[in-house]
Amino acid sequence: MNNLNYGIIGNCRSAALISDKGSIEWCCLPEFDSSSVFAKILDSEIGGSFEIQTSDDYTVSQKYIENTSILVTTFTNGTDAFEVNDFMPRYRKDKGGYQAPPEIIRYFRKLSGTPAFKVIYDPRLEYASGKTVSFVKPDHIVSLTGSTKFDSLFLYSNLDLEKIADGSEITLEKDSFLLLAYNEKIFIPLQSKIALEFERTKTYWLGWTDKTTEYKKYNEQIARSAITLKLLSYEKTGAVLAAATTSLPETIGEVRNWDYRFCWIRDASMVVKVVSELGHKKMAKDYLQFIVDLTPTKDEKLQIMYGINKEKNLTEKTLDHLSGYMGSKPVRIGNAAYSQRQNDIYGILMDVIYQQLVTFSNDTENGEELWNITKGIVWVVSRHWQEPDKGIWEFRTEERHFTFSKILCWTAIDRAIKVAKILGKKYKAEKWEPLADEIREDIMKNSWKESVQAFTQSYGSDELDTSVLLMETYGFIDAMDPKYIATVKAIERDLSNDGLLYRYKNKDDFGLPSSSFTICTFWFINSLYKIGETKKAEKLFKKLLSYSNHLGLFSEDIDFKTKRLLGNFPQAYSHLALIETAINLSNVTNEEVVLDAIG
Repeated sequence: MNNLNYGIIGNCRSAALISDKGSIEWCCLPEFDSSSVFAKILDSEIGGSFEIQTSDDYTVSQKYIENTSILVTTFTNGTDAFEVNDFMPRYRKDKGGYQAPPEIIRYFRKLSGTPAFKVIYDPRLEYASGKTVSFVKPDHIVSLTGSTKFDSLFLYSNLDLEKIADGSEITLEKDSFLLLAYNEKIFIPLQSKIALEFERTKTYWLGWTDKTTEYKKYNEQIARSAITLKLLSYEKTGAVLAAATTSLPETIGEVRNWDYRFCWIRDASMVVKVVSELGHKKMAKDYLQFIVDLTPTKDEKLQIMYGINKEKNLTEKTLDHLSGYMGSKPVRIGNAAYSQRQNDIYGILMDVIYQQLVTFSNDTENGEELWNITKGIVWVVSRHWQEPDKGIWEFRTEERHFTFSKILCWTAIDRAIKVAKILGKKYKAEKWEPLADEIREDIMKNSWKESVQAFTQSYGSDELDTSVLLMETYGFIDAMDPKYIATVKAIERDLSNDGLLYRYKNKDDFGLPSSSFTICTFWFINSLYKIGETKKAEKLFKKLLSYSNHLGLFSEDIDFKTKRLLGNFPQAYSHLALIETAINLSNVTNEEVVLDAIG
């Protein structure tokens, strides 16, 4: 089954997806949101790829070096064997900061015999929008395009460049390398330098992962998800991407195809909160500085999303020359949702600000700026919480009074009150408390539907929505409150399909959703755990983990019938929720599971 069997490599500047056969089929250089240089994942004919091909008698296996982002693909026919270690260099420089060039290193290691392979090097620059031509120079291969705008790419190797260029068979006689660089090298790379880059990058990732908090269970899954989230962070500004790709469809053949190479305030705030709880404080600090930089003046309103370099205009357009993933058009770049109003972002951001002020109470460099942002958020929420919005799922037409948005408006004021108390601004806390009470009363009055026995998707609606489950997570309601338990049961009854959850079932701008949104299933499992159904929660969690790809990675969606992965990949949402669920369930003892079963 085609299950998005890709691994991700990266260096917090860009990333690449490599198939389980060792083919690079998605990469944008020099940065995450640059034009693609390989995009076979979006068009198998013209997208471009960087492949290692062997004869049919070879078998291929793939894994990460444990606790790193270095991906190892092994080729063997029983006698002849070699492995390719793929990575993008990242390590700490002697004078501080990080070395993270826009480069991919394919480090070949001979394991046995006389292995042979072909390199199929087929870059298609600028989203394959025009012709890319390659030329063999004395010490590298240069690829150029100038059809729409000029761009270039450089390949260095100690293998025969002519054989690489024409796809001839190469016999691996010793450890070798391919180095793909966006910039032309001043000094020609040597094998010894490549080996050093490998060791430095490996040491960096081992050191980073070593800082991750360990739990009683699921440490392997937590570590892989944490590394994946780190790979989706952009060092330069502190932004965190929703995913590394664009236009992988939520359903094959449909049009729910979006560009996720941007920083959503909601997604990124959730990520940094989880990663910070794992012990990685720098990502949170960098992200909060990103937020501070986005709001230079007190009347600057937050958008729901930004470019990773703080761009505000993310105009959406289609690339009609690309056929799309498995024929699923259109391929989009940019995202029109940037102009939407989604009132929940304020509560999610305030939750992170509060967490960080608690964590860094004596070491907050931008404390005054964060206090300004806090006051600004209260100002915005106090004036707009009663208005409808597009909601967490970004409905592109109708605005409604979404329950989740209202709960997060309450969260914004609740956390602002807590922040005010931490900072000794008691008078502000007292001033804001009536507003928190007013929003709470409004939610309890208008979002509970007696006939459904649940808090529903929006005021006056009969429809259910899994995002409402987060009302307990954000402290709005106690897990053992009868109304919350009833809501969990109602969502299980109406939105669960063989253990996978719909976001909602009502028709949206593009019809009835036909795939499961992975984060929603994690939210549901967490809710089961919170209301005491630990045995069912653990069973569903293990079942959900089994739907990951061969490397333990998740995309945005899962097909209800085939259980194949769908949507952009790898998805930050899915992996942050995996971590949250794993942490909760790691605290479950066997005794608790037995008692739950008896009960």
